[in-house]
Amino acid sequence: MLALRPSCECCDTNLPPSSEQTLICTFECTFCTDCSEKLHYLCPNCGGNLVQRPIRPAAQLLKHPASITRIVKTNGCADAN
Repeated sequence: MLALRPSCECCDTNLPPSSEQTLICTFECTFCTDCSEKLHYLCPNCGGNLVQRPIRPAAQLLKHPASITRIVKTNGCADAN
């Protein structure tokens, strides 16, 4: 099950579970659309492609809540550019 991480790894922008502005790679690295564009839609961690994260229905969020663990790169994604 997807963790639905709460923020962009580069800029720490909040990305709620209902956000259509969230992209992930196959390892669930999570980025906002602005940072994903700067990264050319490639994950700086694994090199995989970034795609829109699915939205979990609200009723399922009650049973399976989103993660509250924030993962943020120390230098943002500056090292990846």
